[in-house]
Amino acid sequence: MRIGEDLEMSTPARQIRARFSADTITVYQAYPPQIAVPAVAAGRFVAPFKRERMTWIKPSFLWMMYRCGWATKPGQERVLSIEITREGFEWALARACLSHYDRDLHSDQATWSRQLKTSPVRVQWDPERSLHLQPLPYRSLQVGLSGEAVERYVDDWIVGVTDITATVHRLRDLLRGGETQAAAAHLPVEQVYPLPEQIGARLNASPYATTDA
Repeated sequence: MRIGEDLEMSTPARQIRARFSADTITVYQAYPPQIAVPAVAAGRFVAPFKRERMTWIKPSFLWMMYRCGWATKPGQERVLSIEITREGFEWALARACLSHYDRDLHSDQATWSRQLKTSPVRVQWDPERSLHLQPLPYRSLQVGLSGEAVERYVDDWIVGVTDITATVHRLRDLLRGGETQAAAAHLPVEQVYPLPEQIGARLNASPYATTDA
C-alpha cells in the first residue's frame, strides 16, 4: 500500500476540510460571467443573482473543480472564492437538514421530510475528489442555502469575493501537461474544520471532525 493510499484509508468518512482562519472560512461557487463579474465588483452577490433560488456553497476546492470541470462547464465558467464568517457558516449548519433520509438521525421518513421542507439549509456528503477528480473513499460536505439563509449569506456573512478562474485554468493546464506535482503545489491548503459537537451530530459527521467548543 502506498503512503497516499494509507492516508486515504485513515481519513474519517465524513468531515469538513477547508481553508479557514479564526473568524472566516473559504467556500467556492461557480457561475457564468454575468453573475460572477458583478459579484466580484460589489464584494457580494447582486442582480442577476437570484436570492429566491437555492445556492450551494462548497468548502472543498477539488470538489468544486469536479462540479465545474475546471471551469469548463456551461454556466460555471467563473470560479469564485468566497470568504464568509464562521459564525454565519455555523448558523447554517446548526439549522441544516440532510438532503437524504438517514435512519441513524431521523426517527422515521415522515419526520425527516417535515424537517427538510422547513429547514432553510440542506446538506449532503458527497465523495471527495482527488487532483484528477476521481472519487476518494471519504466525503466532503456541500451546503445548500435557501430562504433566510440566502439572505443572511448575501447580506451578512460574506467578507470578500475573489475570482480565481485564472488559477483554476493554470492548474488545469498543468495537469493536462502531466505536471501533477506542480499542480498539487498550487492547491489551497485545507484543514479539518473543528465542528462544534452538537452540529457534528446533527450532520452525522465523523467524531474526529468535531470539538466540544
